[in-house]
Amino acid sequence: MQPNNQTDPFKEPSPNVPPVSGDSAEEQPAGKGTTPDTTPCADAAAQQVPGASGRISRYAILGLLVAVSIGIYPIIKVFIIPILLAATFSTLFFPLYTRILKMFKGNRGASSFATCLILFLCLIIPSYVVMHLVVLQMIHFYQSAEPLIKTLLAQGGSSDLIRKLQAIPLVQRLNLESLDLAAVLSNGLKTFLSVGTQVINKTSAGFFGLFTTILIMFFTMFYFFMDGEKFVKRIKFLSPIRDDYEDLIFARFLMISRATVLGTVIIGIIQGSLGAVTLFAFGIRSWLLWGVIMIFLSLIPLVGSWMVLVPAGIFQIVNGHVWQGICIIAISTVLISNIDNVLRPRLVGREAKLHDLVIFFSSLGGIAAFGVMGFIVGPVVAALFVSVLDIYSTEFETQLKKANSHLQ
Repeated sequence: MQPNNQTDPFKEPSPNVPPVSGDSAEEQPAGKGTTPDTTPCADAAAQQVPGASGRISRYAILGLLVAVSIGIYPIIKVFIIPILLAATFSTLFFPLYTRILKMFKGNRGASSFATCLILFLCLIIPSYVVMHLVVLQMIHFYQSAEPLIKTLLAQGGSSDLIRKLQAIPLVQRLNLESLDLAAVLSNGLKTFLSVGTQVINKTSAGFFGLFTTILIMFFTMFYFFMDGEKFVKRIKFLSPIRDDYEDLIFARFLMISRATVLGTVIIGIIQGSLGAVTLFAFGIRSWLLWGVIMIFLSLIPLVGSWMVLVPAGIFQIVNGHVWQGICIIAISTVLISNIDNVLRPRLVGREAKLHDLVIFFSSLGGIAAFGVMGFIVGPVVAALFVSVLDIYSTEFETQLKKANSHLQ
């Protein structure tokens, strides 16, 4: 009986000794005239250590993934803004969803729907009431300001407003009465009316788009609340980045979401509301209209509600209501302007604060690129960019130090 020289197909090869084929223990080089080894052990080894064909397969898969991603981008680019907004709000209001989930005894679908419904009603109903009143006050403001504008444009320097301005002691001391104040105010009013008309037209044209974005955002939030944890785990599994870097990105996203919504929006609403109450208390009729304008101005860093309150105080002083105008300017300077410094650290925390210059450019750039919702999307994208910069500086710290040492 001759010995069996064939390899046992059920026996695993030794980790230190490569599997042999045939009677010779010496490995034969593969060439055109050689027959490939097709034993199960060779197949297992080929799977463990991919050769040229394995690398080609991987490169082909990566190339196919890039091609499909490029092809699908035009399809989903319209929904990028609603998805980012949904991720931001679902992250922020996830504790509310967790409480409702306990009330519904673990029913994720019903809990997600109830959370979205509560947020939708809290957003839509107050917004509709406020916007209805703002439109009414806007119409009243236009009707009351139209005769004054026509009189100013018709009479020029002989109008009562120009004479009141020229009678102010500060204007006389600075020798500003020699300026053509009528031409300055006339050009300013024309510019204001032109810009206002463009803003109204853009707002009317973009209302449908904003409403559609909000609906898509809530539809996406429904699935983010229900399956958000699965989505995060899947993203972490597919990402080749280290786990601590992934945790850094998600933590920074959470902090900036809180900073943007709680810090920027809520503080802006508080500042605008206090400004509106101040104008109402001192006899400004279109107080709600200017209050909404102050809310939007407060969303922009380095701007704020003072751009409305200070001119309103000066206008009151010019019209003879001196103490009312002084009180408006004092409240704006002392109280409302310092609300941000008092409330932001308590609502957000100091560790989530980006540099003021980054917030300024990201907010204005976000509004210019993405519309009204850009004041949320812009800082979030900027925060992710800063997080990637932090990861880069950590990962390549040795190389960066070497490069800087050569420069020194």
